[in-house]
Amino acid sequence: MDIRFLGLDSPLLHTSLHDVLHSDAHKSAGAPTSTYVLDAKAMAATPADVKEYPNSYVFVVDMPGLKPGDIKVQVEDDNVLLISGERKREEEREGAKYVRMERRVGKLMRKFALPENANTDKITAVCEEGVLRVTVEKVPPPEPKKPKIIEVKVG
Repeated sequence: MDIRFLGLDSPLLHTSLHDVLHSDAHKSAGAPTSTYVLDAKAMAATPADVKEYPNSYVFVVDMPGLKPGDIKVQVEDDNVLLISGERKREEEREGAKYVRMERRVGKLMRKFALPENANTDKITAVCEEGVLRVTVEKVPPPEPKKPKIIEVKVG
């Protein structure tokens, strides 16, 4: 039976859902990009603690299964600390198959807006046993100004 007369041979019917979702036709100007969505998921899945000390801020981030060389620590826009890495899936051995897979793989990322007193020139990062510690030194507070003494003369 020829169903073309019903209008069912439209190109839209031959497009997969994947093609529709990944095309730009349905996106509005304010819709988030797929990169933004992936970054947001990575940030939500990367736990972190932030501690403030008298002379520094310390960011403690879980980076399980990553070697120090696989982790990037950088400062963007002069005040945003970006910590990222990616955990890859292990190579499968011949004859082995997963019975259960629960460990997270993929991108790990966190961004932190640094306070004004953070010294972005003095940042150190140490990774030990899957835990990254990034220390950002504080800029020392300015010395209080001493009052200027003006000599009073007899006029």
